Amino acid sequence: MWGHGLPSLPLLLPPPLLLLLLGAAGPLLRPAEPADPVSAERSLAWGPGLDAGLTVPVRYFYIQAVSAAGRNFSRSPPGRTQFRVVIKALSPKEVTRIYTPWPLDRNDGTFLMRYRMYGSVTKGLKIEIFYGDQHVAQSPYILKGPVYHEYCDCPEEDPEVWQDMMSCPSQEPQITEDFISFPTIDLQRMLKEIPAKFSQTRGAIVHYTILDNHIYRRSLGKYTDFKMFSDEMFLSLARKVRLPDVEFYLNVGDWPVEHQKANDTPGPVPVISWCGSVDSRDIVLPTYDVTHSTLETLRGVTNDLLSIQGNTGPFWENKTERALFRGRDSREERLHLVKLSKQNPELLDAGITGYFFFREKEKELGKAQLMGFFDFFKYKYQVNVDGTVAAYRFPYLLLGDSLVLKQDSQYYEHFYIGLKPWKHYVPVKRNLEDLLEKIKWAKENDEEARKIAKEGQLMARELLQPHRFYCYYYKVLQNYAERQASKPEIRDGMELVPQPDDRDSVCSCHRKKPLREDL
Repeated sequence: MWGHGLPSLPLLLPPPLLLLLLGAAGPLLRPAEPADPVSAERSLAWGPGLDAGLTVPVRYFYIQAVSAAGRNFSRSPPGRTQFRVVIKALSPKEVTRIYTPWPLDRNDGTFLMRYRMYGSVTKGLKIEIFYGDQHVAQSPYILKGPVYHEYCDCPEEDPEVWQDMMSCPSQEPQITEDFISFPTIDLQRMLKEIPAKFSQTRGAIVHYTILDNHIYRRSLGKYTDFKMFSDEMFLSLARKVRLPDVEFYLNVGDWPVEHQKANDTPGPVPVISWCGSVDSRDIVLPTYDVTHSTLETLRGVTNDLLSIQGNTGPFWENKTERALFRGRDSREERLHLVKLSKQNPELLDAGITGYFFFREKEKELGKAQLMGFFDFFKYKYQVNVDGTVAAYRFPYLLLGDSLVLKQDSQYYEHFYIGLKPWKHYVPVKRNLEDLLEKIKWAKENDEEARKIAKEGQLMARELLQPHRFYCYYYKVLQNYAERQASKPEIRDGMELVPQPDDRDSVCSCHRKKPLREDL
């Protein structure tokens, strides 16, 4: 698997460099001194964007600066970033647009390179990575074609091959836990119960059927506009791998909806949601927020899980030693934060940027100016407090270079199960009564706080890689399909959700279709 810092693509690395990165070379892993020159040859490059077969909206890979003495830089090399990347179609006869911004400096000696393809190439890509005018590591990298772009509808027919190509984890603990309540899935019971039980009260249920890799759906209720986010992710996934035939209900509202316990009679019904809670049985997918930002990276959004990594503010010792919060008034504890801030400005800078739920409080508490998200990381500590449900900023805060103080919560996203309090973040009581104490602790234990911030960042870099979201979505659909007691059908009122068919989606698919006798 491609980690946040360790490559697992040995073919891309000569043995000495692989040993260096994996730690077998011992003293070679000592941090380089800032004055040491960077060695282009000894520097490292790895990651999914150097694999032709791994198609995601924005491809990406990592560069580690290494000194001539074989030491990894743990801070940016001095001076202006001299790493640059040139990406071209392998054949001069093929012309395609590839957006190739400068590598993002992650402030720890590593760089994140992103590129978005606006067309597919048959022969392949040539990726040249330079430091100054010298080739880095094994540059140039030849990605033998075909190399498909995001909108090419060319699914891999064998899901095992695709999962292997994507380096998907064999298990996702949250998926395993979510499906414990559902050894079998009775579609007929769902058809009877779910529309009556949830569509009227919640009004945010979308009924999907995926059949022969086509996506159909009908909306149940008034508040289903967010289906555009699920539509785009299911369509994107179906362009990459043949999906199982499956029929399910997706809750596109904020709150999890199924509160029946496994031993209740009747038991719970499987509803898929973007957020889970300790007292519900919803099956959780990565949120619409992280999936949409993944699909729109380098295009329609500025805050995404890759861009944030190159905008983490000053070095730790240069950050403002206060905790920061900015957000809407979507939970009462957020108002309490502002009061604490007014009483303890030396510890906490908290402000409400928009009032909707508690408009009568605006005069008392004031309204804070909006703040660019990257500017959050000028502060050493970040306070994460629930909104209507889990605060969907949490993954972005973890990827920064600040310590996250996280409010205890009944709500969770798909990746929380991989995090531990006091290892990846500092826990704060639900009523925030110990928040000031925790901020003081962080100030008095700076090195320990910095270590927790770094551990949280490294874990987030691992769990929140964009290609992992595709693995996760597929695994949920796969687990669900395996438990269906009857065949999915296209129901009355369902409509086809079409794949894009504009100029940007034109491509030639070269995948081998399975022979009839192999099916």
